[in-house]
Amino acid sequence: MQSITPIREKLERAQTEFFRAADAIASESWNFKSRPDIWSACELVTHLVVVERGILSKADRIAQKTPNETPFLQKFHLPLWIVEARIVKRKSPVPLDESLMAGKEEMLATLRAARERTLSFIAETEKRDLSAYRWKHPFLGMLNTYEWFEMIAAHQLRHTKQMREIEAQLSRKL
Repeated sequence: MQSITPIREKLERAQTEFFRAADAIASESWNFKSRPDIWSACELVTHLVVVERGILSKADRIAQKTPNETPFLQKFHLPLWIVEARIVKRKSPVPLDESLMAGKEEMLATLRAARERTLSFIAETEKRDLSAYRWKHPFLGMLNTYEWFEMIAAHQLRHTKQMREIEAQLSRKL
C-alpha cells in the first residue's frame, strides 16, 4: 500500500505557498484582470475550489464500488511534475462556477474548507488501498486516487505561480 504521508505533506505545502501568494493580493484588487483572457485572483481560487471538489467527489463515489480493472498499458501517464512546472499552458476544461465567486476572505475560506475535506477523506480511507481506483485526467492520462490527490497539490502549486504573476502585474500597474 502506498504511503500517503508525502501526499498529505505536499497538499499542506501547496496550500501554504498558495495562501502566501494570495496574501500579496489586496482585497480591492481581487477581481483585477490585466487582460480579458487572464484570470483574476478570484477566478483562480474559484477554479481551484471547483477542481478539488470535483476530484474529491469522484474519489468518494468510485471508492464506494469495486474498482474496475485497468489494462497495464493504460496505467502509464505523463508525470505530475508537468502540472506543477507550468511548462505547457492549457485552457481548463472545467468551467468556472461563478456562483462561488465572492470576496477574498470568503473565497480563501472556501478553498481552505475544500482542502480540509480532502485531508479528512484521506484520513478516513487511510487503512484502505485506493490505488486500484483510477480515472482519466484530460491531459495526463489515467491516474489512481493517490495520484489524483498529488495532482491537486501540483495543480495548486502551478496556480501559485499564476497568483504571483497577478501580483507582479498589480505591482507594475501601481
